[in-house]
Amino acid sequence: MTAFYTFVTGPLAWAAWAIFIIGSIYRLVSMYALAKAKDGSSLAYMSLPYGLRSILMWLIPFKSQGWQSDPLMTVTTFAFHIGFLLVAVFLGAHVVLWDTAFGISLPSLPTGIGDIISFVVIAGCAVFAYRRLSLPHVKRVTRTKDWFALIIVALPFITGVLAYHQIGPVLLMTTLHVLAGELLLALIPFTRLSHALFALWTRAYMGSEFGGVRHSKDW
Repeated sequence: MTAFYTFVTGPLAWAAWAIFIIGSIYRLVSMYALAKAKDGSSLAYMSLPYGLRSILMWLIPFKSQGWQSDPLMTVTTFAFHIGFLLVAVFLGAHVVLWDTAFGISLPSLPTGIGDIISFVVIAGCAVFAYRRLSLPHVKRVTRTKDWFALIIVALPFITGVLAYHQIGPVLLMTTLHVLAGELLLALIPFTRLSHALFALWTRAYMGSEFGGVRHSKDW
């Protein structure tokens, strides 16, 4: 198991990063080419001021009508994404990895705070699952790939909590945690999670159309 852990945290980790970076570049370039081929004229009215305005307004909780219409989803979405980024970047063990692998020195979250945030993210995944099971308009458009994306996001946090609290064999749980994180990283460009790559562009596109062409708000 020790040798497998060394492989997982070494060559496999670099492979996951390579797949993520190359895959992300490929998806961004290919989507830009597709947009240009299908509706090239739309790129002409992309506006930095209107695009940034739209992004800013949608980054403020309850600022848009969409956020106001579903308070539970709004709170869950913001708590989930903020928690995800905080743990992924600033959790103590992750900070060590950033420094060791890339020479990037970052402040770390207090251990107890990181643990609490991990539970918040897991709770967010549970709310997303509940909506897909219980709300007809969400359940109707839910596909297998949506469940798959939700599972691969939840797994690193679940295994991380189990490893931290030493529930089960520690080395096994730690190895599973690292594997789950690498799986998530590698699959971001190729699953529903690719919205992480396209979200800002999509919002800027909509803001440019509504602000520069329709002369109206998109929030």
